[in-house]
Amino acid sequence: MNREKYRFHHLGIPTTKKRKNEKYHSDLKFYHTGLENSEFKIEWMRFEDDCSLPEIVQTVPHLAFQVDNLEQAIEGRQLIIEPNSPSKGVKVAFIVENQAPVELIEIKED
Repeated sequence: MNREKYRFHHLGIPTTKKRKNEKYHSDLKFYHTGLENSEFKIEWMRFEDDCSLPEIVQTVPHLAFQVDNLEQAIEGRQLIIEPNSPSKGVKVAFIVENQAPVELIEIKED
């Protein structure tokens, strides 16, 4: 049984509307904004037409949880985005839970 502790990190909401202060993630071809200024950790995500991320991530809101050990947290789960490092000290992966995408995040502070 997985005994990983899940700590709420953010809510990611797909959108087609351009928003103020968007940042572009060129490797994955999507824009994101809002997380750094949201008291309730809401992030808006807008995807390019040729974005390769799974359709479920591009169309269904996701919850994100911080974990201590990403490999342990994804063990035995339905993985839809393999573990990767979008920025220094951060590893993420996406799973499907109850037909919804869930992002798991491991942050290593130097």
